[in-house]
Amino acid sequence: MCGIVGLFLKQPKLEPELGALLSQMLDIMCDRGPDSAGFAVYGAGTPGFVKLTLRGPAGTDFAALGDKIGHPVIARDTHGVLSVPVAEEATVRAALARLAPEVRVVGAGTRMELYKEVGLPADVAKRFKLETMSGTHAIGHTRMATESAVTTDGAHPFSTGTDQCLVHNGSLSNHAGVRRLLAREGLEVTTENDSEVAAAYLTYRMRGGDSLGEALEHSLGDLDGFYTFVVGTESGFGVLRDPIACKPAVMAETDDYVAFASEYRALAGLPGIETARVFEPEPAKVYFWDRAA
Repeated sequence: MCGIVGLFLKQPKLEPELGALLSQMLDIMCDRGPDSAGFAVYGAGTPGFVKLTLRGPAGTDFAALGDKIGHPVIARDTHGVLSVPVAEEATVRAALARLAPEVRVVGAGTRMELYKEVGLPADVAKRFKLETMSGTHAIGHTRMATESAVTTDGAHPFSTGTDQCLVHNGSLSNHAGVRRLLAREGLEVTTENDSEVAAAYLTYRMRGGDSLGEALEHSLGDLDGFYTFVVGTESGFGVLRDPIACKPAVMAETDDYVAFASEYRALAGLPGIETARVFEPEPAKVYFWDRAA
């Protein structure tokens, strides 16, 4: 049992409140996943630059690391964000691997920043100051480990592509076979978590030319098991439940936002929820919103 939340803003007026609203939603889902938590926020980006979200051991001196690399790192507890020109990304990644092999890149994108840690969701949100973050959309996860250890590596979201991430409630029965397919296609899955396999599968499909919506459609035939996915891209927000849809899910839509949660109580504090269209997403139906549309 895990908890998923997501918020996609249609109107700019709520963008300064994105982090505060998502933090509240994560807190409410604490009892569905007290082991670890994480979130991805799509905030401001700079054309021609890529943000690398780094994760290091407790006590990592991100300022010193930035000095060595030649680019400042904005530290948030065990994570840091490094913004570099796209043309320098490969060079900077190589420098990171050489200078600080204990530091991992957990997300990359023009606008996405990704944070996750072991601990109660409310505590994780406070550690990274989620309530201060702004942006257009965000997704989050609270994890109750059932098939793997309680580690930061096992926490969600998982990101395997630029500005792309996924949170998942459920279990995939054919993840080993899909993992082998992805390896042949050059996509490395670094953890034992089946949710990372799902994220990498969507990356594989989108690299082949699919939109997020098309990739989710293909997953209905290629991924076996029971699942609810919430996925973020640079401009989009997608939701998919498996054909049986045994995992709980509820959505709310107003003129200002689209919100997702595993349970309605995580939506109850959103502005204007009393007049929202509240509905349960149908099994095997792709829901997708895109700011570019």
